[in-house]
Amino acid sequence: MQFAPDTLVALRSAVNLLNTGQAPVDQLTTIADLEQFLDQEQYSGFRAGTEGELRQVRHLRSTFRAFWDSAEDEAVELVNQTLRNVRALPQLVKHDGWDYHLHATPENAPLVDRMAAEIALAVMDVIRAGELDRLRVCAAEDCHAVLVDTSRNRSKRFCDTGNCANRSHVRAYRQRQSAR
Repeated sequence: MQFAPDTLVALRSAVNLLNTGQAPVDQLTTIADLEQFLDQEQYSGFRAGTEGELRQVRHLRSTFRAFWDSAEDEAVELVNQTLRNVRALPQLVKHDGWDYHLHATPENAPLVDRMAAEIALAVMDVIRAGELDRLRVCAAEDCHAVLVDTSRNRSKRFCDTGNCANRSHVRAYRQRQSAR
């Protein structure tokens, strides 16, 4: 899977955002949690640092989970609707040690609009490349985290959040051993 570096970063950030809401503990419950997440993901631009902003970002998680659960036509409509809603006007920018990359909203736009535009543009690249099937839900029975399979052979099945691959392999091994 060959994408621009900013697309891969945006996809990773989208996965990390969506997976903050996975059980057993929601990891975005306070403004401090949100600030930590934004710093970790290197989000630039204005941050209000309010409860309202936190609620909007938490809502964004449920909205964009649809990219991992929908067919291509539905994903296209969500991308287009998102870009219309945030009045996206993609431009090349260079800042903070990053080479030229896309920003679709001004840096003083609401945080949730900037995040939505970034995720939508990244998913747009995935759709245009015919790679939407690389947006996956973890194959572990007890996990609903999302992932992006960037492997060359399309073999990534488990998320990176809960040691799911190891637990699944151990479970399968034990089942094979008990069947003997």
